[in-house]
Amino acid sequence: MAKYIYYGCTRSRDINCKEGYVEEKTLISQLLEIIDRIDLDQSGIKKKLEAEIERHKKFHSGIMGKAETEYKAQDADIRNYAKYLLTEGSIFEKRDLLTCLKSKIVLENKKLAL
Repeated sequence: MAKYIYYGCTRSRDINCKEGYVEEKTLISQLLEIIDRIDLDQSGIKKKLEAEIERHKKFHSGIMGKAETEYKAQDADIRNYAKYLLTEGSIFEKRDLLTCLKSKIVLENKKLAL
């Protein structure tokens, strides 16, 4: 079964906004294109990344019966982690990521711009 998610303007700032709906896949692909130019809250994403690495270590050692390997959040690229969350993350992880954006992103004519 195909699943399509669309986002539209809430008209909270401009009641006469004419911006239509945009499919989630389109928004994500546009975000991936500009993610390298976006100002990120490095500390916010780093905390999420550290928690994810710790969770993976526990999974790896507890479930797989393997010794914990040594890797740290500072070894990972924050922007690559952001890209990973956009493509593979849950709706909640994507939402958390978007709260860490410092740059103002505008959707105009169904295109994202900084």
